[in-house]
Amino acid sequence: MEDSEIVTRFWNREESAIVLCEKNYGNYCRSIAMRILEDALDAEECVNDTYQAAWDSIPPNKPAMLSAYLGKLTRRISLKRLRSRDAQKRGGGQVALSLEELAECIPGEHSTETQLEYQELVGILNQFLSALPQEERRVFLRRYWHAMSIREICDQFHFSKSKVESMLHRTRKKLRRHLEKEGYGL
Repeated sequence: MEDSEIVTRFWNREESAIVLCEKNYGNYCRSIAMRILEDALDAEECVNDTYQAAWDSIPPNKPAMLSAYLGKLTRRISLKRLRSRDAQKRGGGQVALSLEELAECIPGEHSTETQLEYQELVGILNQFLSALPQEERRVFLRRYWHAMSIREICDQFHFSKSKVESMLHRTRKKLRRHLEKEGYGL
């Protein structure tokens, strides 16, 4: 079934929209939640919360690409749940590690308080990502958006560990230079 048909069912308040989301995107959402939370029960709850959030936000939203919309909701909900966990459990996962790697490039939340600054930063990041070669962008997004481990990226792209680590290091350095050029240096 097409995304537009599922979105129409949300608009018409048909519960079958949730069933279709689970059928078409359940595994995708669970994989996002599992990479962030590393706990099957928490991940399952976040996926259910994702469907509830989609139900609550469609309408008024009308996403053109439902998979991206559900992925964004799942990621946001999973990160919120991760932050609510105790500090010891939070510190050991791939998300914490990947965010720590990015910390050297992206200004902290204290320096980007206003919504306008946030939107500007999002635009700069999108510009940076669109300028990257496709392979480099895909590896970068797998690590920092999908929170995949280095080993998972190596397996998916058939790269050595050193190649992935080197590629990510170079990309973070490019990002830092790009952000500094745009006035977002640390």
